[in-house]
Amino acid sequence: MNSPGSAVHRRLTLASSVIGAVIVALDGTVLTVAQPTLQRDLHASFGQVQWTSTGYLIAVASLLVFAGRLGDRYGHQQVFAIGILGFGATSAGIGLAPGIGWVIGLRVAQGVFGALLQPATLGMLRAAYPADRLGMPIALRTSAIGLAAATGPLVGGALVTHIGWRAVFFVNVVPSLVMGVLALAVRGPARGKVWAQGLDVPGACLLAVALVALVRTLVALPEAGWTTTVLGLVVVAAAGAVFVRHERRTASPLLPSEVLGSATIGAALGILVAASASMLGALFVGSYFLQETLGLDPLRTSLRALPGAVVIVLVAPVAAVLLRRFGARRTTLAGTVVLTLGVLALSRLDEASTVVAIGGGFLLLGAGFGTVMVTATAVVVRHASAESAGVAGGLQQTAMNVGPTLGVATAATLMTLTTGVATGPPLTALAAVSAIGVPLALRLPGRTGVAAADQGPRKDAAPVRARP
Repeated sequence: MNSPGSAVHRRLTLASSVIGAVIVALDGTVLTVAQPTLQRDLHASFGQVQWTSTGYLIAVASLLVFAGRLGDRYGHQQVFAIGILGFGATSAGIGLAPGIGWVIGLRVAQGVFGALLQPATLGMLRAAYPADRLGMPIALRTSAIGLAAATGPLVGGALVTHIGWRAVFFVNVVPSLVMGVLALAVRGPARGKVWAQGLDVPGACLLAVALVALVRTLVALPEAGWTTTVLGLVVVAAAGAVFVRHERRTASPLLPSEVLGSATIGAALGILVAASASMLGALFVGSYFLQETLGLDPLRTSLRALPGAVVIVLVAPVAAVLLRRFGARRTTLAGTVVLTLGVLALSRLDEASTVVAIGGGFLLLGAGFGTVMVTATAVVVRHASAESAGVAGGLQQTAMNVGPTLGVATAATLMTLTTGVATGPPLTALAAVSAIGVPLALRLPGRTGVAAADQGPRKDAAPVRARP
């Protein structure tokens, strides 16, 4: 019998969550390697090739929270199945695309399915595992993402070199099909509560406008003028303010009060944005430094940065143990400090830097980021009720999409202000961004707070009421 607590169903849920996260992570890393060859083969401009990434990012970032809400209402396993099957189908379509216009359009469609897929990978874990046992499944998911980040450039490079750029998109097709069919075929746990609330479509549209404007502004930041940037931020602020006002007044908000008004969840999301911004921004600067200043080819650059990805795989399970023993506050604080030190170490690199110094900087970067990602994600998922797990997962994934965009935009903007590839100014700024996580980590629960969160939300919590 496939009961909610069955070990078999939990293993399948964990496998689905891990493979789903790996498919998305691998897709992003191999695309980066394939883009130059894709551009030449399809006779595309540099701007068109950029839109294969930007179009996907805008689609996925704008829909993640609403997609998570769909999972809360209709079941995370069902939404996961639709998302992963659609993701695989669009991957196959991109591999067969006759022109760059088709690639861009299918990448946008893939972003829609990616938005369905990503929150469900966390929502399924929250539904399958007790809150006090979420740390290790989230850690294993993080390790798998780190492994995809480590192997993606190598796999992508080999496929592009020996077969062609189209091959990198066919990699996801078979695993997507298998996991989608399994998710549809295997009965999930019985849902303890039927959700009778309506879907907040106006709220979803307002949030989408704010996020699209934010992502577009950040992507264009290195080349746009101040007028365009300020106008973009005004749109973000206005749409965000209207969204918050709407959420506080509607009877069926997209973000329940337990999420929208939670200082703990807000702090954890801020930490994820700061950590992912500093991590991906540092990787961006580091890659340019290794190739442009030290003259390394892409493969040797990937090998120099490999310690960072490898240590994420190794440190994530350790972070889960530390989280359970010392609590979220201490563990996240330690991870943030290590991450900041890693960014600062990379900022001191120059032409005379040794392999050990370079690898050590990336190692600190990965150790800190892996720790922060596990602990902050666990806080977000634990502190939301099971009925809001999809929204929590959507917010976590949104933070993990906005953060890297912010980090790369910051780094690219500061790099244009200097001659050559000077790592000091952009990485010092990114270290400051990472350090924002320190005061935010102090707002996370300690060990006793984690134990309290494991009991779930308080039963006497005030219900959501519509304001006149």
